[in-house]
Amino acid sequence: MASKNPPTANRQVKQLREHLFELLKGGSAHAGYDDAVKDLPEKLRGVKPDGLPHSAWMLLEHLRIAQQDILQFSRNPKYKTPKWPDDYWPKTAAPPSNAAWNKSVQQFRKDLKTMQDLVANPKTDLYARIPWGDGQTILREALLVADHNAYHIAQLIDVRRLLDAWKG
Repeated sequence: MASKNPPTANRQVKQLREHLFELLKGGSAHAGYDDAVKDLPEKLRGVKPDGLPHSAWMLLEHLRIAQQDILQFSRNPKYKTPKWPDDYWPKTAAPPSNAAWNKSVQQFRKDLKTMQDLVANPKTDLYARIPWGDGQTILREALLVADHNAYHIAQLIDVRRLLDAWKG
């Protein structure tokens, strides 16, 4: 007699996908990305607080670039990884314009959604080695994105706190 419930392994993978999706979204145990970038005054976006090496712009761009790098590596066998560290950080402390800030904010959200969709897709084998990598899996790359994002979002919030631009 066939069971009405899917096999345990299928339920576990489905649950893993749901947990990864939430982890990527962030904010479960701390402030999330949208909180960190919301309503930051334009005049403060390029300011490096005393004692810190990065401005909000530098952190935002680094978040966007690194996340996009991991996402592209995960999906594109012809992708060429940027040069570390030069290509992972913006050249200036301040955004060139308000439009550049907004574009970076939106691109980060778009790429994050793409990574979430990738791990949520039942056709994505989370455990299979990425053929063009050296042992990485989509599971590892998703965890890397979540970890990296959480780290730098916390730094962004610290920048805001030191600039007296955080109400959280």
